[in-house]
Amino acid sequence: MNRVAKIAIAAAFSSLAFAGVSRAESLDMNTAQGIERTLRTFQGDFDIQPVYNWHNLDDEMTGPRSVIQRPQSAVYAIQASIDANKSLAHKLNNDGINIRNVVNAEQAADGSITFYVR
Repeated sequence: MNRVAKIAIAAAFSSLAFAGVSRAESLDMNTAQGIERTLRTFQGDFDIQPVYNWHNLDDEMTGPRSVIQRPQSAVYAIQASIDANKSLAHKLNNDGINIRNVVNAEQAADGSITFYVR
């Protein structure tokens, strides 16, 4: 019985360790480096949203308030990550999206990605 209890405790601690790793990754998923890493291998569902005027957040026609505006260097890095993923680039192209018009990307908790285009 003691041996079974030790194995059960070890399994519980092991599960907690893996849960901590996945949570840490989720905190990083929408940083510049995290989204670039994800886009290079992304094969899931995505959505396209237009971004209007990032600078005037009081206007009703603005981009989402929850999505940060990325610096131009980060926008180029996102576009390069999409270019590196030929399957994703092809899917976006089939949906009529020019990769050069993608100005941001955000991953949801379910793993899907929203691309923001101008």
